[in-house]
Amino acid sequence: MVSSLKELIEESELVHVDDPEERFTISGVSWEIYEALLAKLEDNSHYRITYLDGVLEIVSPSIRHEKVKKNLAMLLEHYMYRKRINCIPMGSTTFRNQAKKAGAEPDECYCIGEEKSVPDIAIEVNITSGNLDKLETYRRLGVKEVWMWKTNGLYLYYLREETPKQFIDTYGYERIDTSELLPDLDISLLSRCALMTNSLECIDEFEQGLKNNK
Repeated sequence: MVSSLKELIEESELVHVDDPEERFTISGVSWEIYEALLAKLEDNSHYRITYLDGVLEIVSPSIRHEKVKKNLAMLLEHYMYRKRINCIPMGSTTFRNQAKKAGAEPDECYCIGEEKSVPDIAIEVNITSGNLDKLETYRRLGVKEVWMWKTNGLYLYYLREETPKQFIDTYGYERIDTSELLPDLDISLLSRCALMTNSLECIDEFEQGLKNNK
């Protein structure tokens, strides 16, 4: 049980640094300590913090994580500009709901059409597996689509049930192959290009793929 912000920070300093993507998880964290930690790290955009039912996870992303994240954002925003789809990029904004004991900072997120209090699409890049189930967190926050990067590709989930009955294992989300919000987007093309290290080649390959898919 964590009783203070100081104790939480002291414990987080015990994390081993062998893994380039450092991950720290602790249970028994009050909502007040969670919000205090968010305030303390407000000017440090390096960390990603997730909270669910008193369990707090802090991730310090690796370089590979950031490269994939940046490529996905670059390509997706290029696609929406090209298709004249109005989107509002919200980056890694913190979304939280105290009543539902949930809070998250997606790697990237977007509202489609107009700005909303909760994004339509949240993107999570998972280089190492985490201890919190992000789908449950995003269900409580009301995010329609969650795009999870696992291994070398995207897995898409669409929220079907506010109270999970059919899709219990995925907390009310249905695994989908094509985005319901961006149905014409080739997800396999997006995933393939997101792995490219040269940004110019990445855009060129993506653009060529869009032309071929017409």
